[in-house]
Amino acid sequence: MPSLPATAAVCVRRAELSDLDDLVALEQHAFDSDRMSRAQFRRHLESDSAQVLIASAHHRRFLGAAVVFFRRGSSLARLYSLAGHLDGRGLGIGSALAAAVEAAARARHCRALRLEVRRDNDRAIALYERLGYRRIGLLPGYYEDGADGWRYEKVLT
Repeated sequence: MPSLPATAAVCVRRAELSDLDDLVALEQHAFDSDRMSRAQFRRHLESDSAQVLIASAHHRRFLGAAVVFFRRGSSLARLYSLAGHLDGRGLGIGSALAAAVEAAARARHCRALRLEVRRDNDRAIALYERLGYRRIGLLPGYYEDGADGWRYEKVLT
């Protein structure tokens, strides 16, 4: 597999089964609800239709993770989750993970990448819009706690 994009000192790589504990810990730290379970992460790590990526600044120091889904016969990829640790804020973790997800989608010949984001997550919305994602729909009551979401899409060239 070719090396994945990195921003500044951030390294992004494909997650392995040995990363499972760190992935679950990051998920618990990053989200109050709508969390992926250990079993879900295990399935995604072993699946051909998903890719789990992790970002770190030092070996085994997780600062972020992303999960992207691919559907057979579809030219759309879905960024299912992008989680960052507070210690990684301002280091380009989100940008590096997004670039790696986009590279993975291009490698699978996807023409576009879609994602959902909480309507009240201003930080994530600003990141996605800065990276060229455009809002394509409102998702009323989309999240576990009833919060609304936005759907975004980026056409990959």
